[in-house]
Amino acid sequence: MHLFAVDGLPEITAGDDLAALIDARVDFEDGDVLCVASTVVSKAEGRSYDYADFEAGERAQDIAARLESITGEEKDPRFAQAVIEESEELILEAPFILAVTTFGHITVNAGIDRSNVPGGDLLLLPEDPSASAERLSEALGVPVVVTDTSGRPFRYGQRGVAVGWAGIPASRDWRGEHDRDGRELGVTVQSVVDELAGAANLVAGEGDGGTPAVVVRDWEFGDHGGSENLFREEEDDIVREALRDWEF
Repeated sequence: MHLFAVDGLPEITAGDDLAALIDARVDFEDGDVLCVASTVVSKAEGRSYDYADFEAGERAQDIAARLESITGEEKDPRFAQAVIEESEELILEAPFILAVTTFGHITVNAGIDRSNVPGGDLLLLPEDPSASAERLSEALGVPVVVTDTSGRPFRYGQRGVAVGWAGIPASRDWRGEHDRDGRELGVTVQSVVDELAGAANLVAGEGDGGTPAVVVRDWEFGDHGGSENLFREEEDDIVREALRDWEF
């Protein structure tokens, strides 16, 4: 398995044919997987907005005021409003906003980006990242993983995660297979789209030197069961339930 960045992509703007731009720079082979940053998918889909597009309601104003009192930094309530509108639920409102996005991903600030947004203030995640991945996969003929960076509980630092995928199962199911000692595996379900996203993020990099698309080559899913489950169901998520009851 090896990975390489798709070099030479221009600054992506609303309406750009992202698939065509990538296809012109890569000779895809059978078995390739494309990992593409949600930022460029969002830009192509016109998900860049100004603060003026969001009128802060009472809840947003309260959240911003509380965060401002905690951090000592000025907080724009219109940003909080954008997070509210992009979320199914706010699990935490302080000391930061932890949101469940409309497509099930749990992340800080609903994944809204305030960097690398030429001509705008905010860049929202794709409305439906798996649908975006499906369109790219159909156009390019390879599986696609739409990635983002996200923090991790209990650890410092960011890592790449999948927020959408197509043409590949989200997980590789080892249950029913056996370990080296012949014991049957009962719980091992490997989140391959997250692992591919993390590997791609190492190659893509961050900041102004980052590249938003990476090709994974010579990797095989193998003869295993697969699952489309990635985001834990609410009724099975004990951490989410505990955070709901926690007060800062």
